[in-house]
Amino acid sequence: MAAIRSFDREAFEQVHLSGEQVTSLRINPLKPVSEAAGIKLDVCQPVPWAEQGYYLAERPSFTFDPLFHAGCYYVQEASSMFLEQALKQTLDLSIPLKVLDLCASPGGKSTHIQSLLTKDSLLVSNEVIRSRSNVLKDNIVKWGAENVVVTSNDPKDFGRLEGFFDVIVVDAPCSGSGLFRRDPEAIREWSPGHVQLCAQRQQRILADAWPALKKDGILVYSTCSYSEEEDEQVLDWISQQVEAESRPLQFDPHWGIRETIAASGAKGYRFWPDKLRGEGFFIACYQKKEEDEAVSLKLIKHPVQLSKKEKDTTSAWLNTEGKWLIRHDQTVYAWPAEQASLFSFILEKMRVVYSGVKTGELVRDKLVPDHALAMSTIVSPGIRRAVLTKEEAIRYLQRKELSLNGQSTGWTLAFYEGHSLGWLNILPGRVNNYYPKELRILKDI
Repeated sequence: MAAIRSFDREAFEQVHLSGEQVTSLRINPLKPVSEAAGIKLDVCQPVPWAEQGYYLAERPSFTFDPLFHAGCYYVQEASSMFLEQALKQTLDLSIPLKVLDLCASPGGKSTHIQSLLTKDSLLVSNEVIRSRSNVLKDNIVKWGAENVVVTSNDPKDFGRLEGFFDVIVVDAPCSGSGLFRRDPEAIREWSPGHVQLCAQRQQRILADAWPALKKDGILVYSTCSYSEEEDEQVLDWISQQVEAESRPLQFDPHWGIRETIAASGAKGYRFWPDKLRGEGFFIACYQKKEEDEAVSLKLIKHPVQLSKKEKDTTSAWLNTEGKWLIRHDQTVYAWPAEQASLFSFILEKMRVVYSGVKTGELVRDKLVPDHALAMSTIVSPGIRRAVLTKEEAIRYLQRKELSLNGQSTGWTLAFYEGHSLGWLNILPGRVNNYYPKELRILKDI
């Protein structure tokens, strides 16, 4: 690191020795709130490069904030929120776009991207490791978006989708030195050999995904590493391997970001924790200048749409306007009609983990609603709601028994501060708690 021009060894060591931790979050515009974990956001300092980003003066207990579980905000490292500037400055975000977040788990950047896109855009959020793709799926479901497809594919699989995406975001797996301040495990795992291994893997990921980007499309490359081998030298490799133009980004000098220029002339941007409120981060943008033959969107097999009877059963649960209702076995999904052909295409070509909004299961001419429907913005306003106190909401999220007096029987949304937490089924004499077991809070206050 000593060879990097913007590196200040003394200041860097001091900020790591200080024990200072930076906590930041980003509000979900689909589920806006004025506070998080009991902290009023209007008294918090905004993250200057992210419209919905806020710094918190201290780290509260997010686990025991029902609004966190409702998907009202995402706890995200501030430096990585600069992705917002990369997209705003290189794209017209007012038009429909097809975006691939290639290395997406656990979902911070995917939820951020989704918040910046139009409703008629498509986001494919991919994670190659299947167990991590489930975490990604859970966070996408919590966010409540309907224009996202979650996949679990190796980057080389996207080579089949030539010229398909307007944007590819590669937040590449890296050696993790930018996380030293907050993650002791990153220190233990770091080594010069690991840096070299990561640089080679980053090049392979970029080479595999590059054909899927259309001509004039934007590649956003980022790491949480300080090493030039994973940052500037990867930019040099891109410049040598493909026809692409480095896209410079603008920023306020007071933000503390440092521009860096690789040997090829490509520009990148470094985030040092001693110069700004955030962790170590690197980001750069390229525009593709070569043209690949665009993949044909012709479908071999179309998804099964619901029968009229099944639609009548389902329509009471959600707003079906502008939706395709499709069925896989007995599971019903709601897809945005404007992107249905694209959803079908991805479903045919890729290993899809989740798509649109999982509505529920058809069982004996009835729909058993899914948790994803409760977390979405398309659930019918006519569905009954039980407004919970904070104590009741936490008991619900722990999947404990609840006693709710005066409530009508039947499927009911558990509501807290105007936001849905999930499903209850109220029966005579008892309340069945349908919060997913795998998501429940495991500890007591």
